[in-house]
Amino acid sequence: MASIQKVGIIGAGAMGQGIAQIAAQANLQVYLFDVNEVAVSKAQEQLAAIWARQVERGRMSQEQVQAAQAQIKACSQLEDMAEADLVIEAIVENLAVKQEVFKQLEALVRSDCILASNTSSLSITAIAQACAQPERVAGFHFFNPVPLMKVVEVIEGLRTAPTTCEALVEVAQRMGHTPVRAKDMPGFIVNHAGRPMNIEGLKIAQEQVTDFATVDAIMREQAGFRMGPFELLDLTALDVSHPVMESIYNQFYHEPRFRPSPITAVRHAGGMYGRKTGQGFYRYVDGQKQLPEPTSLPELQSGLKVWVLPHHAEGYARVTELLTRLGVAIDESEDAPEDALIVITPYGEDVATVVANFGLDAQRTIALDTAFGLEAGRRRVVMRSILTADAWTSQALALLGSDQTPVSLIEDSAGFVAQRLVASIVNGACDIAQQGIATAADIDTAVSLGLGYPHGGPLSLGDHLGGELVLEILQSMHYVTGDMRYRPSLWLQRRVQLNTSLRTSR
Repeated sequence: MASIQKVGIIGAGAMGQGIAQIAAQANLQVYLFDVNEVAVSKAQEQLAAIWARQVERGRMSQEQVQAAQAQIKACSQLEDMAEADLVIEAIVENLAVKQEVFKQLEALVRSDCILASNTSSLSITAIAQACAQPERVAGFHFFNPVPLMKVVEVIEGLRTAPTTCEALVEVAQRMGHTPVRAKDMPGFIVNHAGRPMNIEGLKIAQEQVTDFATVDAIMREQAGFRMGPFELLDLTALDVSHPVMESIYNQFYHEPRFRPSPITAVRHAGGMYGRKTGQGFYRYVDGQKQLPEPTSLPELQSGLKVWVLPHHAEGYARVTELLTRLGVAIDESEDAPEDALIVITPYGEDVATVVANFGLDAQRTIALDTAFGLEAGRRRVVMRSILTADAWTSQALALLGSDQTPVSLIEDSAGFVAQRLVASIVNGACDIAQQGIATAADIDTAVSLGLGYPHGGPLSLGDHLGGELVLEILQSMHYVTGDMRYRPSLWLQRRVQLNTSLRTSR
């Protein structure tokens, strides 16, 4: 197959415009078409403004801008695609509409022209079913905003020829993007791997563990993510993300890991989509997110006694090291004294379960999440049961924030907040690998570039925390809740059993 030089783009909305921009900047001839000719003119005007700003900022020369603009040809009919080597469809997410467009295109373009869809949720195999040559149909899924999101999924339908995907990989690299290969499965890589963050965050809120802002703060300031689930949902907007949640859940035949939440269904019905409507999980004034007023920590009383349950070796070591730094003399009695704060360090369990298993005094027991470290400046998370006394809770918060490190208080939850979110994210990525939807390397690359997850992607994140720890968290959550959404992936379980990286493949 000859190198791609001429690219047709169907749809001049945000995605089509973004793809046109990077293709033109890569010195590819671009044929831009939309059934609404005004949309094409508007896209050209917006591109001119974008390139003018690039010149002002010194990122492009005037000559480069003129060359890029000369590469874009406005088209008023599909017939103008006849000379294209590749046509990328970026229109409404409707299977019947896409199939009709592909059927029309196939009658117009050369027999060796590649037909690609930018779909984010529809089956490439189903789209290709309308074509006489399905082997030249593939997915080419960019992310918005295209020029900034440097990853593109190259999706292979059941009848797609290997050379078709190889050509798309080459042209993606030419356009300055990182291609990742995926099989034709619901959500492909990024939308599939992004489910656990949103769905588990919503489950936490639905269980009244804590509020939206606290979940987000914990994910940013304890787990090291750029955004928490509710900030992300407000950014992507519920009119986009809620239907995707339902679609992926239904396409995977009600797999528990993808179970949506009625929280988004109600907000979607009420038009509370997020930033673009001024009201989502947060309220926005002049585009600025409004946060609740921070609460001050209580005063620490002198002489506080602390006893730590030596149940989990790693958690015990981390919390005793922290308390020593904070100047606390830890009581090392075999059993907790009757006048001491009891600190436990569960991994996947809740306070109630640990209290019941070890016969502890529920009124004096609090849990501290040690899975992500306890260094100064990293948000600490305290969890209480329904019987933990307010006085003991207050002293725990005062103590754990005595070095000016932020502290969050949450209600009883299997796996705290960050443990259950991060374990679910890692487990979801493991299952993508187990199903052969993408390679371990491409999963990490796609999620790192597409979602900005820390430590190079979810599988590498699992290695960073320790696969054994992630597995323990999931097994404990599954035991406490009985919910099949927490069952460990065989990919994770087997690699822990063999003491190897989660990125290891055959």
